[in-house]
Amino acid sequence: MNQTMTAMDNATVERVIEGITRQVLILVQESSNGHNGNGSKRKLSSSNFADSMQPVVAAGADRVASTLGVTPTDGRVAHLIDHTLLKPDASQDEVAQLAYEARKYKFASVCINPTYVKLSAQLLKGSGVDVCTVVGFPLGATPTDVKVFEAQQAIREGATEIDMVINVGALKSKDYELVERDIASVVRACHSGNALLKVIIEAALLTDEEKVVASQLSKIAGADFVKTSTGFGPGGATPEDVALMRRVVGPDIGVKAAGGIKTAEDVRRMIEAGASRIGASASVKIVGGTLGIRQGQADGKEQPYGS
Repeated sequence: MNQTMTAMDNATVERVIEGITRQVLILVQESSNGHNGNGSKRKLSSSNFADSMQPVVAAGADRVASTLGVTPTDGRVAHLIDHTLLKPDASQDEVAQLAYEARKYKFASVCINPTYVKLSAQLLKGSGVDVCTVVGFPLGATPTDVKVFEAQQAIREGATEIDMVINVGALKSKDYELVERDIASVVRACHSGNALLKVIIEAALLTDEEKVVASQLSKIAGADFVKTSTGFGPGGATPEDVALMRRVVGPDIGVKAAGGIKTAEDVRRMIEAGASRIGASASVKIVGGTLGIRQGQADGKEQPYGS
């Protein structure tokens, strides 16, 4: 009886949250289409987003990642986006809004913190939108068994993509066996649950030699992607890092550039360097600055948390 009541409560909460977020989106859209307070019309830029991303898609990108509040209407672009919200103070309402946007615009996935995997999977059930979460995030300094448990728990709750952070300290200590075992253990957990694994090497903390080793170990361990950054480190992606990682892993696994990508030109540079996915926290600036609806985006400030 308690299980039935819990299911009913979850279903009720889901309906209420989706209804609320739908109304919020409607109000925001009406505001964007309406007057700006001085009698003049605002110019929407969702089409600008689609246009600016076409060279990226043409260059070979599988997906282009963005963040909460970006609502492109061009179907050629929407299905390439990893819709991301990783800030520590994200609320259930914001996650529900993220999922609602992803469902509405057919984004490739949402990327959220582990505590919101179950909610996101419920909200996205039957939508075709994947659920991605993070493991050992953002420091990578948790024991391998803990990372494996995190991945398994997330997959049980509905995640189909996992982004894990390597043990940076072990890499710096040249304990390559530990680093490879750490990655391989999470790879096995992911692949046994039919989930992809992306390995975040946090390139800004590494020398070029260490970036090469981290990428090599990720490939040897069976990872599906290597990723430049968490978005929480001292620096983000650079074309040079992306090109180096691509040379090391070759064409068979993905390279995701994330961190500090602020414009469509930045995206093009990363794709030209070899990235097959892009993580961006400055999505409002990329699309023209008019579609942000998350608090803090409307004033043009870059969000500090992203994929």
